[in-house]
Amino acid sequence: MTSAPMSVGASTAAAASAEFSGKTAVVTGAARGVGRATVALLHARGARVVAVDLRPDITALPHAYPGVLTVRGDVTEEETAVRAVRCAQDACGGLDILVNNAGRTLNKPVTETTAEDWDAVMAVNARGAFFCAREAFRAMKDRGGAIVSTGSYTSTVALPEGAAYSASKGALAQLTKVLAVEGGPVGIRANLVAAGVVETDFLDTIRPDSRAYLRSFAGAQPLGRVAQPEEIAEVLCFLASPRSSFVTGAVVAADGGFTAV
Repeated sequence: MTSAPMSVGASTAAAASAEFSGKTAVVTGAARGVGRATVALLHARGARVVAVDLRPDITALPHAYPGVLTVRGDVTEEETAVRAVRCAQDACGGLDILVNNAGRTLNKPVTETTAEDWDAVMAVNARGAFFCAREAFRAMKDRGGAIVSTGSYTSTVALPEGAAYSASKGALAQLTKVLAVEGGPVGIRANLVAAGVVETDFLDTIRPDSRAYLRSFAGAQPLGRVAQPEEIAEVLCFLASPRSSFVTGAVVAADGGFTAV
């Protein structure tokens, strides 16, 4: 007696659950928001994950996602990127995916933006991303891999009071394109997700009503709402997966249609 064929839905779900089997990923800014959602998706789909964050709650991730390794460190320090990639190599035998997600924001008029403000935002969003990408590139050059970064629609459109943030995300978009050009011959793909407004605690250090404040921008998007972290994580994981094998050097908008208007 033959067994009943697996349904298309069940087959798709089974394939998704094993999509990253045998792959190792490093995710920065992993303790909360989009980073944590990305760790959850990669872990659920079979990847071995090294989660990186400066926040102490990064150490709680292995309890939620057994097998996840953690590195606590500041991405603005070169040594953090070195430790993260070395952890992947020593514990898992190599590195296949980098998700450059750590980020910092700032909303200030240009005339009130100080040198310290500018440097602090650039240090995380551009300098830190560069360190991680460079170390990942070194680890991937003999095996190929995917480098995916969480960018912003502010890398392509101008918003008031966003000089430092927009410039940093523009730098990240250009870094991504250079990585794609240099990485193509050795099988390394690099892409960026130009995310729109996401409901996270990203602004908690700036305002106590962070999530409610972010939700208030719903009407600016043609979809009439802001994104959830899992929606951005899904795009990041797609760009890290073999399903996007011919996509590199791309800035992929996930902004609810904001930049289409």
